[in-house]
Amino acid sequence: MAEGSNLTFTNPVIRGFNPDPTICVVPATDSTPTTFFLSTSTFEFFPGCAIYTSTNLIDWKLIGHALNRQSQIDMRTVEPGAGSWASTLRYRPEEKRWYLANGVFHRYRPTVDERIFPRGFYVWTDNIWDDNAWSDPVYFDNPGFDQDLFWDDDGKVYLSTTMRFAWRDPNSKQKDFGIHISEIDISTGRTLTAPKVIRKSPHGIAEGSHIFKRGDWYYLLTAEGGTEAGHQEWVFRSKDGPLGPWESQGKPLWYNGPDEEVQRTGHVDVFEDGNGDWWSVLLGVRPVQHQGTFLEPQLGRETFLVKVEWKDDWPIFNDGNNITLKTVGRDAIKSASKPSLQTWKADLSKDDLALGWYQKNTPIKQCYTLTEKPGVLRLYGNCYDLTSPEAPAMLLRKQTSYNQIFKAKMEFKPTVRGYEAGVVLWWSHHSYASLGVVASENNDGKVETRINYKGAAGKASEFKTSETNLGGNLDNVEFSIRAYPTNYELSLKAGGKESEVFTVDASDLTVMPPYGGCFAGTMFGIYSYGKNQPVLEPADFSEISTEELE
Repeated sequence: MAEGSNLTFTNPVIRGFNPDPTICVVPATDSTPTTFFLSTSTFEFFPGCAIYTSTNLIDWKLIGHALNRQSQIDMRTVEPGAGSWASTLRYRPEEKRWYLANGVFHRYRPTVDERIFPRGFYVWTDNIWDDNAWSDPVYFDNPGFDQDLFWDDDGKVYLSTTMRFAWRDPNSKQKDFGIHISEIDISTGRTLTAPKVIRKSPHGIAEGSHIFKRGDWYYLLTAEGGTEAGHQEWVFRSKDGPLGPWESQGKPLWYNGPDEEVQRTGHVDVFEDGNGDWWSVLLGVRPVQHQGTFLEPQLGRETFLVKVEWKDDWPIFNDGNNITLKTVGRDAIKSASKPSLQTWKADLSKDDLALGWYQKNTPIKQCYTLTEKPGVLRLYGNCYDLTSPEAPAMLLRKQTSYNQIFKAKMEFKPTVRGYEAGVVLWWSHHSYASLGVVASENNDGKVETRINYKGAAGKASEFKTSETNLGGNLDNVEFSIRAYPTNYELSLKAGGKESEVFTVDASDLTVMPPYGGCFAGTMFGIYSYGKNQPVLEPADFSEISTEELE
């Protein structure tokens, strides 16, 4: 990939909730080009560990998920921000096999300093294009999160994770999370050498480790300072091996501060593109500035791409500059450097859902069907409402633009009090906005359908509510959620009449939960639930679409 002069492309390259990117390269053959595969974190959402592919590093296509069945990942009442954290995706050309290492938090309550560090695992596949080909987990012995696998030239395999130091100062005010490494038996996951600390950060946390080798040098990448405003990336090198000792430059690679258009950058993975050029993927956010203040970025952490150069066997990212939305690239990406506004419409002609739908937690059983009534997505509500930490009957898609519209039509004829179905703007079960049709009891004790709005009020688990009559039949409705940079508008039409437009501010939506965290981003979706009972009358959705706007 010969470098051009002043060639720019637009970041992020994968928009919306897509943090912690990890990438591997499959070399070109006589019949196929060099192909890149990338995975991003999914946290409490199912399926887990999204897998994307590209041949030009700019245009990425979702092709599946590594964790796609209950035997691989079974999340029940996990907190927001728990679930599947950062992964490492690697391809072994000698085996023609992909490996993905991961860890799942089932208990994550940092506000009370309560975390059950997971024993991570890896899954593997010989056909990354087929979700069903991913193996069941092979579990590790070492606890921790942000698992990384490194194969050395002598065949030894090393696992590095982030774990709290066993002998930390009990009076320490820092998290005291550092990088630990062990040699392992890759066939069983068994630990062969005692964990050794290879990075203890002065910032109190080092995570997101990736080890790779270039020439005679081993390199260790770490994300430090937490994934919020203090997020920064460090690099270390060693000629002795993955156990170190590690040499430091004594400073982060760069630091995007809280007053820049791109912030919170880090969690880096690097790769050589098959033609001698090096690149990096990393996470970042692009918050909206409103009245002189940057808002919490409701789209979440997204995937960015920057080039990497080498000087004196040290990597230089993005020409040594901070990360910006307009990024200097190379000739190879000039033909794919301008992102287009994306439109999407659900294909309901198949027997199963297309890729890109997510559920909160691992579903206990399937809540939808596309075969009972061809041409519609039929949703059967369960006994968990949207405030439940369990898995409600709710299907979600990622918001990818600050200016976007989500639409859906619904046919729903509830006859039992408490049955409800509609559309939702999702942040967490402590903060969301929903607009639906609910079966309520009128003054005569009869069941009638009404419009039910529930919107985030700016504090965790506090909502503004409104239940109204439209004055007409609500059997068939058209929903709309319009996203703007600083707020959202939810509305519906039925029988030629339009509802009130319900508005929720982005700042009211993006509140932190009382426990856990919010490491995801906003999502649009559909839902149905009963009041402590399953919904026996289906909600039929059709004409489901999203459109990014200028």
